Amino acid sequence: MIDREKVLAVLHKRFPAAHADQLAAAANAIVGLEDEWEDVSGREPEMGYHFSVQCGEICYLAEQVQAGHLFRLFRRRNHDQA
Repeated sequence: MIDREKVLAVLHKRFPAAHADQLAAAANAIVGLEDEWEDVSGREPEMGYHFSVQCGEICYLAEQVQAGHLFRLFRRRNHDQA
């Protein structure tokens, strides 16, 4: 679960000139994303792809993974799953 207060603090720091009602609306939208999106990062082994030496040279994501970057993968929930 996303902590709304942390989101508000980050938004306030990033957008100090924004009005409180704008920050609150943005925080509500961000916190509400969990209702629409599902984190499927842990299902990577089920995705059916494998990185190869050649893929790292031509594929941006494979190159970034090989460099040690981490990614989180989300998919939009079906309306009947929400």
